[in-house]
Amino acid sequence: MLNKAMLRGLLIALFFGTVLFALIPVHVPRPSFIPGFAPPPDMWPRTVSILGLALGLLAMAFAALGGGNETSDEPERGPASAVEWRNRLIRLALALAAFAGFVVLVPLLGFLASSMLLALASFLLAGASGRWVAVLALAVFLPLGLQLFFGNVTHTPFPPGSWGIFPILN
Repeated sequence: MLNKAMLRGLLIALFFGTVLFALIPVHVPRPSFIPGFAPPPDMWPRTVSILGLALGLLAMAFAALGGGNETSDEPERGPASAVEWRNRLIRLALALAAFAGFVVLVPLLGFLASSMLLALASFLLAGASGRWVAVLALAVFLPLGLQLFFGNVTHTPFPPGSWGIFPILN
């Protein structure tokens, strides 16, 4: 019998399996020659997909062994009301607007500033508005850490933006 936790693990495994076996081979071209010191362009997408697939399968196994029993003090909820659906649709529209804003702002502000704004919007849309210090710290330090790691360790170039914000980090 497939319970909710097993279904969740199955969906995660299916998503990452589809990305790994169907999307990456088609959409990430491999050049004929790759220098010995350079990883292939599909290394990071494959790594993330393999980890996601493994975590989905692990979640399924954990749920099958009884570790995924969802016990909660909250009463079971019925179908969403019209007000809940309206709030969900508004939140979805705001999330889509945040991603569209990110796409528009990257050429202007650069990757780092745009990522900070996207992270801030994501945290606020996820309901973390009561923890302003943590939200602001995460919105600043997560994109900064990612930019510093991938810029300095893997030498991945990021769009600097035409407005020249954070020129030292680009």
